[in-house]
Amino acid sequence: MQKISAVIITFNEENKIAACLNSLQGVVDEIIVMDSFSTDKTPGICKAYGVKWYQQNWRGYGCQKNDAAEKAANDYILSLDSDESLSAALQKSILAAKKEGLSGVYQMNRLNNFYGYDLYHGNVYPDTMKRLYNRREAKWSLRPVHETLEINDGVVVKKLRGDLLHRSKNTLEDHLAGINKYSTLGAKVYLHAGKKAAGFKMVISPLFTFIKGYIFRLGFLDGYAGYMMAKMNAYEVFLKYSKLLVLQKNKSK
Repeated sequence: MQKISAVIITFNEENKIAACLNSLQGVVDEIIVMDSFSTDKTPGICKAYGVKWYQQNWRGYGCQKNDAAEKAANDYILSLDSDESLSAALQKSILAAKKEGLSGVYQMNRLNNFYGYDLYHGNVYPDTMKRLYNRREAKWSLRPVHETLEINDGVVVKKLRGDLLHRSKNTLEDHLAGINKYSTLGAKVYLHAGKKAAGFKMVISPLFTFIKGYIFRLGFLDGYAGYMMAKMNAYEVFLKYSKLLVLQKNKSK
């Protein structure tokens, strides 16, 4: 049976890391944690689980994940964020894949939880993620935000049953802070890619994002939490294009 190394990057995640580590017990064969010099209880919690513990200065999401994967004893990597954990169904799917013989890349649905609400509809579900892979066949991209797994040509992608449980933002304030951060990074990515901002995009794109998530993707079935999420998704798009417009103006001076 092939072995799996779980790889997690952390920074000040004392409230969420234990759930992540608990869900990996009996599923993976080792746990690698790459920390960015946490100042809370994260180091002590991780070391209590017997993880292989490493620290380095922050180099970006993709770099941190690739560097951590290089520390693993096994080629197959299960990459998790510190606020994610495996559902019982996903645990069984991974164990079944190990028994059958791992090959290719495996993707799974991610179930996002915001403010205590699981969101099964809208723009945030199924939120499919490729997270189990052979490090000889795939690497994380070096984009500053929303890094993706870059897979070698010819590698087959398979689907695992079960959800990756994502305990995202606990409060509206946390979510707004995250939106501000990621919209700034997203605007810089757009600028580097040569994407142009225009006034109509700041109106049409957020509106389309809301309608797609709340109506077409049935976000209304998640109740008021679904409405809040659709509004937040639209707001992030508005901020991203607004910041891109400012970056373009400053660049042209």
